[in-house]
Amino acid sequence: MNASVDTADVPLEEARNLLIDLVSIPSPSGEESEAADRLVEFFSAHGREAWIDEVGNVRAPADDAVLLTSHVDTVPGQVPVEVQPADADDLEADVAEEEGEDVLWGRGSVDATGPLAAMAAAAVRTGVSFVGVVGEETNSRGARHLVVDREEPDAVVNGEPSGTDGITLGYRGFLVGTYVASSESGHTSRPEPNAIQHATEWWTSVEEAFEPEDGADEVPVFEQVTAKPVAIDGGISDDGLSVEATLEAQLRVPPSMDVETVRETAEDELEIGTVSWAEPIPPVMESPRTEVARAFRAAIRKESEDPRLLRKTGTSDMNLYAGAWNCPMATYGPGNSDLDHAPDERLSLAEFDRSVAVLERVATTLADADD
Repeated sequence: MNASVDTADVPLEEARNLLIDLVSIPSPSGEESEAADRLVEFFSAHGREAWIDEVGNVRAPADDAVLLTSHVDTVPGQVPVEVQPADADDLEADVAEEEGEDVLWGRGSVDATGPLAAMAAAAVRTGVSFVGVVGEETNSRGARHLVVDREEPDAVVNGEPSGTDGITLGYRGFLVGTYVASSESGHTSRPEPNAIQHATEWWTSVEEAFEPEDGADEVPVFEQVTAKPVAIDGGISDDGLSVEATLEAQLRVPPSMDVETVRETAEDELEIGTVSWAEPIPPVMESPRTEVARAFRAAIRKESEDPRLLRKTGTSDMNLYAGAWNCPMATYGPGNSDLDHAPDERLSLAEFDRSVAVLERVATTLADADD
């Protein structure tokens, strides 16, 4: 679909107002509707057709030379929303702030309402397609629905913080498992291991199975499988007859491996108990030579910055898009990812402005090449 859609001017002040409005609206996963309404209102005000689909995504289809998409939801947590000048005493070398410039504080300003608002502004300015997806911070229900409900675009730019000079081309995959075990209850003086011990022994074995081999201390984290327990619960059952244990685990999978191999390795360590797996997210590593990556490098240089090619140790919706669509893609957005989910989450508004300009140039370049 390469429908012709009129473009419209979006002054930077209006783009900033959209950003501030969206950050001011609490939108943790599952509670995105008010923020979604604000996005629909923004597109409608500029003559663009937009609606909220059956899972809650904001859809604004147009020229599919490129699809700009980011997530509407944030993680829980309250960071007071305010715009303040950057304080020289608080500046950090890795945060793109200069003394005196306006900085927006608030949950989601970096992850990923900043990228979301920048993409909405760029989509209206250039007439390209836009989707704001829901549930990225939990189960990616919005992206999972999108890849089966719409045609493949010619290119995708996913919105996550990379800094105005960063182009993210790789993410590790994601595998979530739930281990469950039970054992007969008995006096704690007995030597036989109980279910809680079985759970911890299994997890220790899994961690050891994925430890880098001797001499591989210099292997980057991106190229390793990392295993992390995120919750454990156990104790005597309600009827007092057994000990029960549940362990929630996450494994990150590098592009050099497939999720199925990692799952099998974890299961090979299983002697007692069972483990069930959620639907996995595959890893992704895009080429730096695609038209999307080239367009970003040129656009970033126009902003007098040196482009950086990034690989992230986490996971994003781009993994799902790459697994379903055979088109070039990259991830981009304003903000320092070290501030994701942090109590001091904040975004330089000057950086936000530059990201809108970069996205506009990229979308224009890809749309012109598609004509």
